[in-house]
Amino acid sequence: MIQRALPILFGVAVLLLWQAVVVLFDIPRILLPAPTEIFAALIADPGTLLADLNQTFFHSTLIGLAIGCTGGFAAALLIDRSPFLRRGFLPLASLAGALPIVGIAPIAVMWFGFDWPSKAAVVAALTFFPSFVHTIAGLDSVGALERDLMTSLAASRGQMLRKLQLPASLPFLFAALKVNAVLALTGAVVAEFFGTPTVGMGFRIATEAARMNIDRVWAMIFVVALCGSGSYAIIALAERRFAHRS
Repeated sequence: MIQRALPILFGVAVLLLWQAVVVLFDIPRILLPAPTEIFAALIADPGTLLADLNQTFFHSTLIGLAIGCTGGFAAALLIDRSPFLRRGFLPLASLAGALPIVGIAPIAVMWFGFDWPSKAAVVAALTFFPSFVHTIAGLDSVGALERDLMTSLAASRGQMLRKLQLPASLPFLFAALKVNAVLALTGAVVAEFFGTPTVGMGFRIATEAARMNIDRVWAMIFVVALCGSGSYAIIALAERRFAHRS
């Protein structure tokens, strides 16, 4: 019980120390607002907050994450069946993994417009490579002894995949999901800096920073961090429940 409560207690202690430092040293709000000011900014306009959250997290991030992870997983299954495709596709996948967000985002806006589909496209491009690489690593993690045993039992290619390779790949797949959960949200927020409707967490951060409303900037940063850590925690919980049973 104490172990589970320790992160919460530590977080509360950090917030109290933060508040004390800001008050005691009279730090200007434009440099570092107090946690109480950030909380006040957070709850000042719940309608705008929910609209930004819906745009960035539930549309750009989650839809892009689903497309990128599914695409990477499917591509890995496809080229695993063909050494020829593996030799040809792996270098291209490595190239895709090195694409910078600042380069992808403006192109995605030109292709898909200013609304959330362009941000989802950026997220899909960013999350494809980790999903692809981790799936390939998981499929390759099966030892030669296990493969030979399945072959001696006259297992088909589909049976080999379902009963041996996919169960062995689960830890790798969950590792990819945890990496992508944070990467996707970061990508969606940054992509909104390059053109978006008047809604979204990235748009809100850029707009409020230009207006010197630093407390609102910190409030939105807190929401982004909360969404990212929450997504990571949900995936980690699912991993403990399913991956260790395989």
